[in-house]
Amino acid sequence: MTAYQTLRQQLLAQPRKWLVTGVAGFIGSNLLESLLKLDQQVVGLDNFITGHQHNLDQVQAAVSPQQWARFQMITGDIRDVEVCRQASAGVNYVLHQAALGSVPRSVEDPITTNACNISGFLNMLVAARDAGVERFVYAASSSTYGDHPALPKVEDAIGRPLSPYAVTKLVNELYADVFGRTYGMATVGLRYFNIFGPRQDPAGAYAAVIPKWIAAMIAGESVRINGDGETSRDFCYVANAVQANLLAATVTDTDAIGQVYNVAVGDRTTLNEVCESMRAALAPKFPHLADFKPSYGDFRVGDVRHSQADVSKAKRLLGYAPSHRIADGLQESLAWYVSQLS
Repeated sequence: MTAYQTLRQQLLAQPRKWLVTGVAGFIGSNLLESLLKLDQQVVGLDNFITGHQHNLDQVQAAVSPQQWARFQMITGDIRDVEVCRQASAGVNYVLHQAALGSVPRSVEDPITTNACNISGFLNMLVAARDAGVERFVYAASSSTYGDHPALPKVEDAIGRPLSPYAVTKLVNELYADVFGRTYGMATVGLRYFNIFGPRQDPAGAYAAVIPKWIAAMIAGESVRINGDGETSRDFCYVANAVQANLLAATVTDTDAIGQVYNVAVGDRTTLNEVCESMRAALAPKFPHLADFKPSYGDFRVGDVRHSQADVSKAKRLLGYAPSHRIADGLQESLAWYVSQLS
């Protein structure tokens, strides 16, 4: 039995109270669904700038009425420290997902990105500290590796940030470390590598490539790849991220606390390979994709060329064992998007 399977049994036997910030977003709503299915009590916080009510509606449809009754929703903004205090009251574990994502968005509007991702993060740390939460788990980012050339990426070797967004996520790690050493807070950072899966928004100027491309292919629209398509990423299915969050919140090994971990699979897949895999999987249902070819444009400012994670630290200290590689995750994601969009 894996560490995660054991944890799930323990949580069912002994429910706790969790705060999920950014609960109406992609990862946040997947965390909410998993926690409610484990009969946990969950407080959710979201300002609905990038989150959606329909994500919460889908979670409600996926759980029982008794499980849904364990969810309390707070509509508010992490830039308001009093809202953060309200949400943190009486909570055992905080899973802090709320942030303004996207490298291009941060390049265009660094001030708002800073306000949400640094000031909002600090508000949440202070509120969680004052509420005496047992563990503060936060969404860090692989963008922190910046221009460091080595592959795979190892947690203690980072370069210079390549975007305002990357700066904010690095500052999060610094603040969490200081709060651990200064106030004795138990924090854990999770450096996400290109998380994808159901409920990831395919619309908008800052949509991630996998949902954006799936939606375009189903609709018969063109797919544009930035650069030559040989840029590579360690694409990680959302179920792996959920597992990492729950393990990080509950791990009892003191050596595992106050750390940051890569959350990925350890694979490296090019954008060309992802695009072709999706086309081939969708073509039987959508014949217009038989002769589909993407178009290519300029490389995007702030993007790293290649990214791949070493996940041995998370495996060793958290018991993390990714359940989905990219092919498994794409299969589940494509089925969900086809049901939603076609």
